Amino acid sequence: MTDESKHTTGIKKETDFRAPTAAKKLPRAVADGANGIIIAVADIAGSPEQVFHALTTNEVEQWWRYPGHYYQKDWKADVRTCGRWSVAVELSNGNLVNAWGEFCEVNFPNKIVMTRRFDSHPFLGDRETTITYRFEPAPCGTLVTVRDEGFIGRSQAAYGNAEIWEHVLGWLDAYLQREGASRN
Repeated sequence: MTDESKHTTGIKKETDFRAPTAAKKLPRAVADGANGIIIAVADIAGSPEQVFHALTTNEVEQWWRYPGHYYQKDWKADVRTCGRWSVAVELSNGNLVNAWGEFCEVNFPNKIVMTRRFDSHPFLGDRETTITYRFEPAPCGTLVTVRDEGFIGRSQAAYGNAEIWEHVLGWLDAYLQREGASRN
Protein backbone atom coordinates (compact mmCIF):
# COMPACT_ATOMS: atom_id res chain seq x y z
CA MET A 1 0.00 0.00 0.00
CA THR A 2 1.47 3.39 -0.93
CA ASP A 3 1.42 6.42 1.36
CA GLU A 4 -1.07 8.07 -0.97
CA SER A 5 -3.47 5.12 -0.85
CA LYS A 6 -3.37 5.10 2.96
CA HIS A 7 -4.85 8.58 2.96
CA THR A 8 -7.62 7.67 0.56
CA THR A 9 -8.63 4.43 2.27
CA GLY A 10 -9.77 6.05 5.50
CA ILE A 11 -6.67 5.44 7.61
CA LYS A 12 -6.13 8.53 9.69
CA LYS A 13 -2.94 10.47 9.03
CA GLU A 14 -1.08 11.38 12.22
CA THR A 15 -0.84 15.04 13.16
CA ASP A 16 2.57 16.57 12.73
CA PHE A 17 3.90 17.05 16.27
CA ARG A 18 5.86 20.10 15.08
CA ALA A 19 2.75 21.97 13.98
CA PRO A 20 1.67 24.95 16.10
CA THR A 21 -1.08 24.26 18.58
CA ALA A 22 -3.67 26.45 20.25
CA ALA A 23 -3.31 24.55 23.54
CA LYS A 24 -1.87 26.68 26.33
CA LYS A 25 1.73 25.87 27.26
CA LEU A 26 1.93 25.57 31.03
CA PRO A 27 5.14 26.75 32.71
CA ARG A 28 7.98 24.29 32.17
CA ALA A 29 11.67 24.66 32.95
CA VAL A 30 14.73 22.51 32.52
CA ALA A 31 18.25 22.99 33.82
CA ASP A 32 21.50 21.94 32.23
CA GLY A 33 23.51 21.82 35.44
CA ALA A 34 26.83 21.02 33.75
CA ASN A 35 26.60 24.09 31.50
CA GLY A 36 24.88 26.28 34.07
CA ILE A 37 21.80 27.15 32.00
CA ILE A 38 18.06 27.13 32.67
CA ILE A 39 15.42 27.37 29.94
CA ALA A 40 11.80 28.03 30.91
CA VAL A 41 8.75 28.54 28.71
CA ALA A 42 5.07 29.33 29.25
CA ASP A 43 2.07 30.89 27.61
CA ILE A 44 1.22 33.98 29.63
CA ALA A 45 -2.13 35.77 29.55
CA GLY A 46 -1.86 39.20 27.97
CA SER A 47 0.01 40.84 25.14
CA PRO A 48 3.81 41.03 24.87
CA GLU A 49 3.51 44.70 25.92
CA GLN A 50 1.61 43.73 29.10
CA VAL A 51 4.08 40.97 29.96
CA PHE A 52 7.05 43.28 29.31
CA HIS A 53 5.48 45.93 31.59
CA ALA A 54 4.73 43.42 34.39
CA LEU A 55 8.40 42.35 34.41
CA THR A 56 10.00 45.80 34.23
CA THR A 57 7.89 48.02 36.50
CA ASN A 58 6.90 47.99 40.14
CA GLU A 59 4.03 45.67 39.10
CA VAL A 60 6.63 43.03 40.04
CA GLU A 61 5.72 43.73 43.67
CA GLN A 62 2.09 42.73 43.03
CA TRP A 63 2.70 39.25 41.65
CA TRP A 64 6.29 38.00 42.23
CA ARG A 65 5.80 36.44 45.65
CA TYR A 66 6.19 32.95 47.00
CA PRO A 67 3.65 32.74 49.87
CA GLY A 68 5.28 31.56 53.06
CA HIS A 69 8.77 32.11 51.60
CA TYR A 70 9.32 35.60 50.18
CA TYR A 71 7.94 38.60 48.34
CA GLN A 72 9.46 41.43 46.32
CA LYS A 73 9.38 45.06 47.42
CA ASP A 74 11.01 48.40 46.61
CA TRP A 75 11.39 47.62 42.88
CA LYS A 76 13.32 50.30 41.01
CA ALA A 77 14.34 50.17 37.35
CA ASP A 78 15.77 52.41 34.66
CA VAL A 79 14.52 50.33 31.72
CA ARG A 80 17.07 51.10 29.02
CA THR A 81 20.32 49.54 27.86
CA CYS A 82 22.88 50.01 30.68
CA GLY A 83 20.06 51.09 33.03
CA ARG A 84 20.16 49.66 36.54
CA TRP A 85 17.45 47.82 38.45
CA SER A 86 17.08 46.68 42.08
CA VAL A 87 14.59 44.98 44.36
CA ALA A 88 14.47 43.89 47.98
CA VAL A 89 13.35 40.33 48.63
CA GLU A 90 11.73 39.99 52.04
CA LEU A 91 11.95 36.47 53.42
CA SER A 92 9.30 34.91 55.66
CA ASN A 93 11.57 35.44 58.70
CA GLY A 94 11.73 39.19 57.96
CA ASN A 95 15.30 39.16 56.63
CA LEU A 96 16.02 41.09 53.44
CA VAL A 97 18.03 39.87 50.46
CA ASN A 98 18.87 42.55 47.94
CA ALA A 99 18.99 41.82 44.23
CA TRP A 100 20.23 44.12 41.49
CA GLY A 101 21.69 44.26 38.03
CA GLU A 102 21.53 46.12 34.77
CA PHE A 103 19.66 45.89 31.50
CA CYS A 104 22.01 44.71 28.75
CA GLU A 105 19.43 44.82 25.96
CA VAL A 106 15.93 46.28 25.87
CA ASN A 107 13.88 45.64 22.75
CA PHE A 108 10.30 46.59 23.65
CA PRO A 109 8.12 44.47 23.57
CA ASN A 110 10.11 41.51 22.24
CA LYS A 111 13.16 40.95 24.42
CA ILE A 112 14.93 41.89 27.65
CA VAL A 113 18.46 40.83 28.62
CA MET A 114 19.51 41.69 32.16
CA THR A 115 22.09 40.72 34.74
CA ARG A 116 21.09 39.67 38.25
CA ARG A 117 23.07 39.43 41.45
CA PHE A 118 22.04 38.84 45.08
CA ASP A 119 23.92 40.04 48.14
CA SER A 120 23.47 36.64 49.82
CA HIS A 121 21.83 33.86 47.81
CA PRO A 122 22.00 30.47 49.58
CA PHE A 123 23.25 28.62 46.47
CA LEU A 124 24.77 31.35 44.30
CA GLY A 125 26.40 33.58 46.88
CA ASP A 126 26.98 36.87 45.08
CA ARG A 127 27.55 35.30 41.64
CA GLU A 128 25.97 37.18 38.72
CA THR A 129 23.63 35.47 36.27
CA THR A 130 22.21 36.75 32.99
CA ILE A 131 18.50 36.44 32.23
CA THR A 132 17.10 36.71 28.72
CA TYR A 133 13.34 37.06 28.29
CA ARG A 134 11.78 36.65 24.82
CA PHE A 135 8.14 37.49 24.14
CA GLU A 136 6.20 36.17 21.13
CA PRO A 137 2.49 36.63 20.42
CA ALA A 138 0.70 33.29 20.83
CA PRO A 139 -2.90 32.04 20.59
CA CYS A 140 -3.20 32.10 24.41
CA GLY A 141 -1.48 35.48 24.92
CA THR A 142 2.31 35.62 24.88
CA LEU A 143 4.82 32.80 24.67
CA VAL A 144 7.54 33.72 27.16
CA THR A 145 10.93 32.03 26.94
CA VAL A 146 13.41 32.60 29.77
CA ARG A 147 17.11 31.72 29.56
CA ASP A 148 18.91 32.09 32.89
CA GLU A 149 22.65 31.42 32.66
CA GLY A 150 25.68 31.70 34.87
CA PHE A 151 25.31 28.64 37.08
CA ILE A 152 28.47 26.81 35.97
CA GLY A 153 29.83 24.98 39.00
CA ARG A 154 26.51 25.49 40.80
CA SER A 155 24.34 22.74 39.32
CA GLN A 156 22.13 22.47 42.44
CA ALA A 157 21.36 26.19 42.12
CA ALA A 158 20.46 25.65 38.46
CA TYR A 159 18.09 22.79 39.26
CA GLY A 160 16.49 24.69 42.15
CA ASN A 161 16.08 27.86 40.13
CA ALA A 162 14.51 25.92 37.25
CA GLU A 163 11.74 24.89 39.63
CA ILE A 164 11.37 28.49 40.81
CA TRP A 165 11.06 29.73 37.19
CA GLU A 166 8.04 27.44 36.73
CA HIS A 167 6.45 29.10 39.77
CA VAL A 168 7.37 32.62 38.63
CA LEU A 169 5.85 32.14 35.18
CA GLY A 170 2.73 30.65 36.78
CA TRP A 171 2.40 33.66 39.12
CA LEU A 172 2.85 36.06 36.21
CA ASP A 173 0.20 34.26 34.18
CA ALA A 174 -2.28 34.21 37.08
CA TYR A 175 -1.67 37.92 37.74
CA LEU A 176 -2.22 38.93 34.11
CA GLN A 177 -5.33 36.70 33.91
CA ARG A 178 -6.78 38.55 36.94
CA GLU A 179 -5.81 41.91 35.45
CA GLY A 180 -7.42 40.99 32.13
CA ALA A 181 -10.60 39.85 33.87
CA SER A 182 -10.80 43.08 35.89
CA ARG A 183 -10.52 45.14 32.67
CA ASN A 184 -13.44 43.27 31.07
